[in-house]
Amino acid sequence: MASKGPKRPTRDEFQMEELGERLVEAQREEIELLFTVWNWNEQPRGIIVKMDPRTKLVHVEYEGELMKIPFMDIMQVENPY
Repeated sequence: MASKGPKRPTRDEFQMEELGERLVEAQREEIELLFTVWNWNEQPRGIIVKMDPRTKLVHVEYEGELMKIPFMDIMQVENPY
């Protein structure tokens, strides 16, 4: 079986839980975030408008544009300012 490029870094349950809590809080407070996403060239930013537990996608809106970021690919979030 051929490998599909670099493997996503693994994080433990505690790190994933902490990230999830930060995202929930940012969504509730409508805080703009800067996302570091595994294997993406650009760093998306914006406000979380929806977190879909079924698809595990985080819906982020910035200047009217909607991006859907896979939760498992979010490496880190920070305040852009």
